[in-house]
Amino acid sequence: MNRTSLTVLLAVSMAASVGCASKNYVRQETTPLINKTNELDDLTAKNSKDIKDVDTRAQVGIQQVQTSAAAADQKAQAAGQQADQAQTSANNAVHRVDSLQNAVANLDNYKVVTETAVHFGFNKDNLTKDAKASLDQLANDVSNTKGYILTVEGATDSVGDSEYNYGLSQRRADAVIQYLASERNIPAYKIYVIGLGKDKPVDSNKTAAGRAKNRRVDVRLMTNTGAGTSPTSATNQPSGPSM
Repeated sequence: MNRTSLTVLLAVSMAASVGCASKNYVRQETTPLINKTNELDDLTAKNSKDIKDVDTRAQVGIQQVQTSAAAADQKAQAAGQQADQAQTSANNAVHRVDSLQNAVANLDNYKVVTETAVHFGFNKDNLTKDAKASLDQLANDVSNTKGYILTVEGATDSVGDSEYNYGLSQRRADAVIQYLASERNIPAYKIYVIGLGKDKPVDSNKTAAGRAKNRRVDVRLMTNTGAGTSPTSATNQPSGPSM
């Protein structure tokens, strides 16, 4: 091999060695950078996922708060409506009390249109068939009467304790009022209890027949307008002594 060829071969070998060394050097230098870049990509992806999770939770939390706020607003509105209803009921109660006071104060200005007496069994406060029929007959005159009120007076015989009889007469009057209001659609504020107890017997308490007549509730349809049906008496007598 001549000198020229040897020189060329040496040059080629040196170039190959230098090339391999350069590639190794570049690889050694760039590999950490590539790894770091990959780590940063992974971290960025993780952070993006965390941000999305936080955003999702935030949106859910906001929706829950909005739902709770809407529910609270509905409850507040319902409470306001209940308060309005309570105020209306209170106003109506005051109006009814005023009406009652006026009616009682001016009772002398009312005249009787019709009246009836319903009777009860001994120590009983339930309405009999005959009692309901009497109340129905009286209630039929209500539609023809302007400016009317109904007065209710409960009574008992003289048997038993006074306090007990007072409560019994109250229950009898309540039975009449409930029937007129629920079955005959007469407004409760038109009905006034004006007396209870055993202080106004219509007959002697010394006989069974007299005591039977005293176990009663007197109901009067009254008006202060001068209009309505002619005063009549629809007082029912019991068919026989009820013990």
